[in-house]
Amino acid sequence: PSHACGTAIGGARPHAPNPMPLDDSSCSPAYDYGCSSTPSKGRIRRRSENDEAGNYSDRLIPSRAGSNLETGLALLEDAAADGGATGSQDASSRENTGGPSSTLRGQLLRNEVLGLPGGSPTAETPEVMGLRPADRYNLFRFQPDTRVCPNDPFTLSPVPFHNSELFNTPRKVPRKISKVPFKVLDAPQLQDDFYLNLVDWSSTNFLCVGLSSCVYLWNACTSRVTKLCDLGAEDIVTSVSWTQRGAHLAVGTNKGEVQIWDSSQGRKLRTMTGHRGRVGAMAWNGPILSTGSRDHNILHRDVREERHFCSRLTGHRQEVCGLKWSYDEQQLASGGNDNKLCVWDLRSTTATRKFHQHQAAVKAIAWSPHQRGLLASGGGTADRCIRFWNTVNNTLLSCVDTGSQVCNLSWSKNVNEIVSTHGYSLNQIIVWKYPSMSEVITLTGHTFRVLYLAVSPDGQTIVTGAGDETLRFWNVFPGTKSASGSGLASALPFSHTIR
Repeated sequence: PSHACGTAIGGARPHAPNPMPLDDSSCSPAYDYGCSSTPSKGRIRRRSENDEAGNYSDRLIPSRAGSNLETGLALLEDAAADGGATGSQDASSRENTGGPSSTLRGQLLRNEVLGLPGGSPTAETPEVMGLRPADRYNLFRFQPDTRVCPNDPFTLSPVPFHNSELFNTPRKVPRKISKVPFKVLDAPQLQDDFYLNLVDWSSTNFLCVGLSSCVYLWNACTSRVTKLCDLGAEDIVTSVSWTQRGAHLAVGTNKGEVQIWDSSQGRKLRTMTGHRGRVGAMAWNGPILSTGSRDHNILHRDVREERHFCSRLTGHRQEVCGLKWSYDEQQLASGGNDNKLCVWDLRSTTATRKFHQHQAAVKAIAWSPHQRGLLASGGGTADRCIRFWNTVNNTLLSCVDTGSQVCNLSWSKNVNEIVSTHGYSLNQIIVWKYPSMSEVITLTGHTFRVLYLAVSPDGQTIVTGAGDETLRFWNVFPGTKSASGSGLASALPFSHTIR
């Protein structure tokens, strides 16, 4: 069957075969909700050849669930404007006699039913123009419209349209972190000593490990292990530290010496003295090497000069077990067994800031690469807290009780997160989100205190060492936006022995 009054909507249509026509006055142009006028004399008459096309209805009232009333009103107005040419004479006369009442009715429908702004009902808004069919005008849709209309008054959603984008946007998928290490290395005779620093990862992707009196290098690209040096039976390695470029390695010894080695050629360049006790902490700042010792002192050494050290810093009363330079290379943070955290300026021999809030030895120290002057420090067994400091205005920002001894801290270079390793009594590894300090993940596996920590050059992988004589590799941090992922986990075998 054809649509009612089709000539007013889409142009002239051929008559349907054997329709059931009504009286001439029963149809209004461009309005096919059904004919509401009473047929002439209450009976149906036969169709005559003189009847005009388009004055008949087929009594089909389709579902209006998918209809767009806004488009329908616009089409009604077009039909009213063209009623004299395309519609019946009765309808045209009604439209002409309606006058202001018809205009008011259209405006009320727009305001109350559709919620459209007021104005002339014949003026098309951009929304109406966008919803108008391009070539064929049709009031009804026989399939529901799946598009979302911002002013749809018949929507069943309890959420306003201006908030619906919150549900349309894809939810951020949480980062997946494996709770098991993807690689484990055996490290025989790795010392279980809280005050030593025996693991470091270079920018050239070489991992350095001090085992008893020897220093070993592990190539993360080829998994090849080489022995760099052996101090002999009378001395042991107490600390190792790579230069920023990764070409040279500093080795601290139990006798208080500091040796500089060329890792590519495997030869010792020089030996520097100055400490009266073991060297347990070292940190590079360009050509300046800072070393902390059991003799309570910190020495600045310029490896370009012939003398063994250029300045001495005295501020701790017990062994210095933590040293870290800031990323802007202007401040040095030191932690000691006297429970003190000191901050030194580059060209000063006295501590510019001293913090006494820790209740145990301060070995874990880390500067934030994301915010200038943000320093994190962790205390030992009697303290168990991670504290954050603002070294610009000398204030304590926050304190988090971890529940166990804090052995190491390291910030991620790619995201604003920090990882901590712990000893007594949980021996766990925790990744924290800063500044909320909510736990991202907790990793377990070591059976002894996790005393050693190093981060890979790409900032995605960490390696942890413990007194259980194992080195475990974990993928905990995401890569940079340009990197698709760390190639270390997929490129390396899952079992290897360090020596």
